[in-house]
Amino acid sequence: MGFIRKHALSHKRFLIGSILLLASVAANAFDFKSVGPRPVILYDAPSAKGGKLFVAPSGMPVEIVLSYGDWVKVRDASGDMAWTELRGLSAKRNVIVKAASAKVRATPDDAAPVVMTTDKNVLLELVDPEAGPWVRVRHRDGISGYVRSSEVWGVPATQP
Repeated sequence: MGFIRKHALSHKRFLIGSILLLASVAANAFDFKSVGPRPVILYDAPSAKGGKLFVAPSGMPVEIVLSYGDWVKVRDASGDMAWTELRGLSAKRNVIVKAASAKVRATPDDAAPVVMTTDKNVLLELVDPEAGPWVRVRHRDGISGYVRSSEVWGVPATQP
């Protein structure tokens, strides 16, 4: 009887731990940040002793997938995942154009005048982080407007 009780308690702890882990992942879902003013190193583990995978340039948008102490597991625009220190990231948000050619418009409307056309992989500052079918962006040259959220990476996907 003692073995069954211990097993049930162990199973219950495992379930509670799993639920808490899933809740922490869900809480971080669609939490986007950008690399801060200095490039950061991306590692294969949450430690500076881990293998160095890549140097992420300043401004690069990342999605936080998981937090572990002062470390975060991030996903980049290509879907690759790695670890970096949270302190190297900024709340300032950027997006990357994922469409071959994206039109930035004066207002969030397909009939609005085009103020700029951007190529794939162009970095744009996210002016308004509110996700919707359109997002307000600004190019480093100062041109700002609206682009369809489906044409950029760095904001939660919107449902049609």
